[in-house]
Amino acid sequence: MAALSLPYRIAAAVALAVVAAGVCAHLVFTFLHVAPSNTVTKEHGRVIDDWIYPEFEQNWKLFAPNPLQQNIAVQVRADVRTAEGAIRTTGWYDLSAQDGRAIDGNPLPSHTQQNELRRAWDFFVATHGADNRPVGMRGALAETYLRRIAVLRLGREDAAGPGGVVQRVQFRSRTTTVPAPEWSRERVATAPVYRELPWWPVPEAEARGGVR
Repeated sequence: MAALSLPYRIAAAVALAVVAAGVCAHLVFTFLHVAPSNTVTKEHGRVIDDWIYPEFEQNWKLFAPNPLQQNIAVQVRADVRTAEGAIRTTGWYDLSAQDGRAIDGNPLPSHTQQNELRRAWDFFVATHGADNRPVGMRGALAETYLRRIAVLRLGREDAAGPGGVVQRVQFRSRTTTVPAPEWSRERVATAPVYRELPWWPVPEAEARGGVR
């Protein structure tokens, strides 16, 4: 800092102040999110939720007495309008497997590869019933977030092909129970269970690259 000219020192100080203010604001919002209900959360709960969900949601599943014992793979397929105007349905893309391959053997995997899809699916499940209908105000947000992930991933895979456009997408999950260890007498069903969501139309702006 001392070696910088005065204008650069001022710019650096302003940048540091902005970053510090952002970090402090995030910590305050996170604290209010996990804190017991109080006057502030009752008055500004919507603002806090808009900041926290879905990327920064907090949970304690890792420390639960009975941690999750299932592997959940999230898959997606799409209806595509080709450059010739025909409609075709793609095969299923295993998005969880793609993330797994990106993480496997990588000492510094990205936050996106580790958490984006997993948290998006958890967010959807938490805001929808067994009939896949939203049960709260955040249901529409969960669907939009998941749909945009699908559009981005399908775009990277060039699923629509040259000149093609994704018209709608469909998700499904494949859940398998982790087998009990050999020394355990516990017996669990290991056959996969599928949950298939309805088709969601993709807005034209998103389908043509409006999501980054």
